[in-house]
Amino acid sequence: MVELEVPPIERRRMSYAEWWALPEKPKSEWVDGEVVIVNVPPSLDHSDSGNGLRDALKSSLPGIKVYTDVPLRLPRNRVRRPDLMAFDHRPAGEPVEETPILVVEVLSRGTHTVDVLEKAPEYAEAGIGQFWIIDPEARTLDVYCLTDSRWEPLLRLDDFARSGEVVVADHGTVRLELGQVLGG
Repeated sequence: MVELEVPPIERRRMSYAEWWALPEKPKSEWVDGEVVIVNVPPSLDHSDSGNGLRDALKSSLPGIKVYTDVPLRLPRNRVRRPDLMAFDHRPAGEPVEETPILVVEVLSRGTHTVDVLEKAPEYAEAGIGQFWIIDPEARTLDVYCLTDSRWEPLLRLDDFARSGEVVVADHGTVRLELGQVLGG
């Protein structure tokens, strides 16, 4: 059997209107006149981590609404799809125009660079209060708080520091266990 190598991220020139009008969108984002198509199917670890963190957020912060893979409009002609984002209300529509309380990226081999190097400064520019990064392969969870337009570390969980707490603005405290976040 011959396996075709598909690039993990593909970019195509397309206007925002053309992209938004597509009847069936692949997992994609829109950045500066290009559609960024993510060809990396989520792994079991990716799915477990997203679900584990979503459950931790919802159980610790009962007034928070957590959304998965919904388009978020950012400054300077960008629409990204964080793996998770949290609000204290239901946003008005899609793409979401309001600023989330926090966003989460679950890293994958094919998207690691984009998630960390490209999206982090975009999320900071948008004024999002916290940026959480889960790396299932490295078995880490990093939480950053936006301070003076840059990300400052709040918490790092790994196999040496397996539990901790994060205060999420005025919304409460999230108690985290690495094993629960990573799905066991």
